[in-house]
Amino acid sequence: MQVKIINRSHHALPQYETKQSAGMDLRANLDNPITLEPLDRCLVPTGLFMALPPGYEAQVRPRSGLAIKKGVTVLNTPGTIDADYRGEVCVVLVNLSAEPFVVNDGERIAQMVIARHEQIDWLPVEVLDETERGAGGFGHTGV
Repeated sequence: MQVKIINRSHHALPQYETKQSAGMDLRANLDNPITLEPLDRCLVPTGLFMALPPGYEAQVRPRSGLAIKKGVTVLNTPGTIDADYRGEVCVVLVNLSAEPFVVNDGERIAQMVIARHEQIDWLPVEVLDETERGAGGFGHTGV
């Protein structure tokens, strides 16, 4: 699938790092570093603008290495970029560690996965069909 993209960053386009990768790393596009204090959050620009085809979304997800090594993650995970959005792709980062974290230009800050999705039409009813699970949730199957 081809996706139209404008790259206003000073970095290469995101790419798959291995043959089986689902996501592509997104890089910070900054004039100056951003210091994220513990529990701070910020919006980090990437310099990328794209036009996804109808029926697709881009999911912005944390990078596991950044999360485990530095305690920095994507706050609204997964963030959704809709097919009709034409603004800059930005990433909401949060520092969940006890130490300040500096986001530098070109740093890999998140990953992006392109996924197909469906839209629904609601069918109002009075009763739902029964299932073995029923209304059980939030740990109902035990520990």
